[in-house]
Amino acid sequence: MAITLGHLTFDCADPRSVARFWSAALERPVDDGASEFFASIDDHEQDRPSWFFIRVGEAKAGKNRVHPDMGARDREAEVERLVAVGATRSSEHDEWGAVWTVMADPEGNEFCVGQLPAGG
Repeated sequence: MAITLGHLTFDCADPRSVARFWSAALERPVDDGASEFFASIDDHEQDRPSWFFIRVGEAKAGKNRVHPDMGARDREAEVERLVAVGATRSSEHDEWGAVWTVMADPEGNEFCVGQLPAGG
């Protein structure tokens, strides 16, 4: 049996705040029961991974070693929408036919938004 991704977990100082950002970004609701220690975005009915946000005492230091790569048919429109809900734009890339924007959530966790091919 192969493994599957069950949860994407973020260490953060304010789980509710980071969960609210990702809720807006993903257009999925934060689960009931979010607290100062833990929040989640879950959608097992759609068979998608859960997103967990867990409070930790130490601040983020340095570049993420792992980060989510998102895709959009209209990358620029999505980047602007994400900035409007609290993300920051870090850099733009166009390499070997791949185009993407590096961004950060409100606590500085990096993620990318890549351009998906038109159609399909």
